[in-house]
Amino acid sequence: MLDPLGALTDAFTSFLFGKVETTRLPVRTSTGQAQAVYLPTAAPGLGDSGVIIGREVYSGKGYIYDPFQLYGQQLPAPHWLVLGESGNGKSALEKTYVLRQLRFRDRQVVVLDAQGEDGVGEWNLIAQELGITPIRLDPTAALNGGIRLNPLDPSITTTGQLALLRTIIEVAMGHGLDERSGFALKVAHAYVTETITARQPVLTDIVEQLRHPEAESAEAMNVDIDDVRAWGLDVALVLDRLVDGDLRGMFDGPTSAGIDLDAPLIVFDLSHIDRNSIAMPILMAIVGVWLEHTWIRPDRKKRIFLVEEAWHIINSPFVAQLFQRLLKFGRRLGLSFVAVVHHLSDVVDGAAAREAAAILKMASTRTIYAQKADEARATGRVLGLPRWAVEIIPTLTPGIAVWDVNGNVQVVKHLITEAERPLVYTDRAMTEASAMSEASAMPTDEARALQAAADAEAEARAEAMAMERQWRDESSETVA
Repeated sequence: MLDPLGALTDAFTSFLFGKVETTRLPVRTSTGQAQAVYLPTAAPGLGDSGVIIGREVYSGKGYIYDPFQLYGQQLPAPHWLVLGESGNGKSALEKTYVLRQLRFRDRQVVVLDAQGEDGVGEWNLIAQELGITPIRLDPTAALNGGIRLNPLDPSITTTGQLALLRTIIEVAMGHGLDERSGFALKVAHAYVTETITARQPVLTDIVEQLRHPEAESAEAMNVDIDDVRAWGLDVALVLDRLVDGDLRGMFDGPTSAGIDLDAPLIVFDLSHIDRNSIAMPILMAIVGVWLEHTWIRPDRKKRIFLVEEAWHIINSPFVAQLFQRLLKFGRRLGLSFVAVVHHLSDVVDGAAAREAAAILKMASTRTIYAQKADEARATGRVLGLPRWAVEIIPTLTPGIAVWDVNGNVQVVKHLITEAERPLVYTDRAMTEASAMSEASAMPTDEARALQAAADAEAEARAEAMAMERQWRDESSETVA
């Protein structure tokens, strides 16, 4: 109760200026009516032109993404990084994305398929559906008429050939070439390309020239012929592995006929290569340069280069530098590079940390599936994700991911059509959707378990939305 002086002051103020504070009676209502008072809001979409990905979780709106449509308006670069642990839907997303992109007539896709099952690559079903024969690089089959890619293919410029040879050698040796070894390689390559014109030069020719250099090559630099031979010995030994070692047959002959570089989808099946061996980055280097000089052309086509297990590229400094150059074609010749990685720590803490940072910077689109909490925090720091997104990443269920398109961050549920389902779910044991499709044949207890999983997903989504609202409320209070 106010004291007499306070009451007199309030009365005088009300007389001069009117009532300064109103009394509002309480209103009793239902939640269904009250929700109209505080309308829900969601981040704006990316437009309505491009490929349908799925549904934005919070608003329910359709989510459409196309780097070629967004480039120059909302995207500074068309490259895309996909992250997440196995079994959360990365593979299904990539496959449906490619299938939907190929419905446009001016699209062309190359896939480096490093995973496989039943003796074939993971993209084999999709290739068969489109009438495409995968380019299967297999050391055991190469000697019996298998696919070969020639690093000295005349369709590659001489400068590109020499750069490719250097990259192969540096990857295998684990360090850069010194000036003397580089000189020996250069003169051997120059002699081979100048003197062999009746057929395609091959790696055997380079190895032979390194072992037995020509006298004029030494005289040109005023050095002894024995010195040139000694400088090129280590280089010859490395290249000999491609000629007569565990990779023989794949690169030591003319490029195989019948490789259709005009097909809408080109699949390089690397599933027969040991992913943890030095062979994988060497393969990546050869395929990358070969595509750079034979596939990417100024013909106004929009091209997508999708690489599975991309840490094999980004973790090797020499191969990463090569692919950095390839990524720069995105702006000039319409190339979108899609890198699929399980953990960001695989690359940012690796031997090619600087190169990895440069490649990540070029990727204006980032899609992050479920990760453990500590990995999610590390990913958030590197990619600059908002706090609410970092907090919900560990709670994401299969098929749901955080999308960051140049700062536009949304949570998206990937949707798969019935026609796509048998093509994209190749690992039945690890996919949620395949289990759901078989639910009708399951006993009642198993069906109930699946329903419980679906209920848990809905509960996790509601919890994620609550966390985001709480974070936004805290942020607004801090600003206020």
